[in-house]
Amino acid sequence: MTTNTKEIVVRALHTTQGGGVDVYAFFIGGADITKLADISRIERDAKDTLKGFQRPEIRSHVKGIVEYLNQGNVLFPNAIILAMSPDVRFVAARGSKPTGDMGISQAGTLTIPVFEEGARVAWIVDGQQRSLALAQARNSAIPVPVIGFVSDSIDIQREQFILVNKAKPLPTRLINELLPETSGILLPRELNARRVPSELCSLLNRDPHSPFHRLIKRMTDRSVSTAVITDTAVITMIRNSLNNPLGALAAYKAARANEAADVEAMYRVLLTFWSAVRDVFPDAWGCDPRQSRLMHSAGIEAMGVLMDRIYAKLSGVSEDYKTVRGELESVAPRCAWTKGHWESLGVGWNEIQNTPRDIKRLQDALVRAYANQVKK
Repeated sequence: MTTNTKEIVVRALHTTQGGGVDVYAFFIGGADITKLADISRIERDAKDTLKGFQRPEIRSHVKGIVEYLNQGNVLFPNAIILAMSPDVRFVAARGSKPTGDMGISQAGTLTIPVFEEGARVAWIVDGQQRSLALAQARNSAIPVPVIGFVSDSIDIQREQFILVNKAKPLPTRLINELLPETSGILLPRELNARRVPSELCSLLNRDPHSPFHRLIKRMTDRSVSTAVITDTAVITMIRNSLNNPLGALAAYKAARANEAADVEAMYRVLLTFWSAVRDVFPDAWGCDPRQSRLMHSAGIEAMGVLMDRIYAKLSGVSEDYKTVRGELESVAPRCAWTKGHWESLGVGWNEIQNTPRDIKRLQDALVRAYANQVKK
């Protein structure tokens, strides 16, 4: 390996995957990784567009790796995965192939340009904590294995980031926020199933006409003071409706594997129902969960079950805002979101907690109240 201020040159093996994507395997000095690769932090810009994919640095984790590396002659075989731009150059080595070579890869020389931070030729997909630690370690020349694939598509980079990390302790909320921003055609079935709820959650939070506009807490919205509802609660509410055969959103799921879900129709249902919820309970809407159990995870999930019951009754009749609001108003007198008691439960309004037991009891209370009104 040779190094100068403008490029890094290494011996590498080259192969292709995924319909012609160039993939390289090579070794590099540990401290050089952060010289050629940027860390693409997940954040939103002024236009609310999601940028990057990496979670914030975990300092304690980095410190622990540095302490290990500084012990001396240590073994560090864990590969760093990079997404590399087409600016890298590979020249195959000349000569005949060894006897018995299966032809899976080709040896050669890989030249990687070195640019300023923020404009580098590669991005770290997996191994940001290790890369940061290697840059700080005393043994900066320790050879580290690297796997690099050539793609400047942020969608592909995000997909690979999710796939690499889905079996690791990656925050669920981070995956939820990234999923709607990927094309997803190569994602496993369980991740594809999580995409639609995550996409709908993002739409509800971004749309100025949505009752949830800027009220949902997302990992990239730490500075939004109006956010009071966790994205996990909203996504769970949506997922429950999709998984319920009689759910308000279930009818719009993809009927076959090669078909797409009708996300627009799902969004219209959510917009109509939750706009009516906001208007029927104006004093409870948009408040901190400590002041309103409607904004609590238990309230959001329980009201999602009531949404399914209301739409099951209205199916094939009228599902417009006025009708949905009328159905909710029939239940409103039995609700205690900000004061009083839930008479059917025998508990005060602020005694409802985010536990499976309390959520189930609250769901049952709302469904019973609605059923009793329907009978009258």
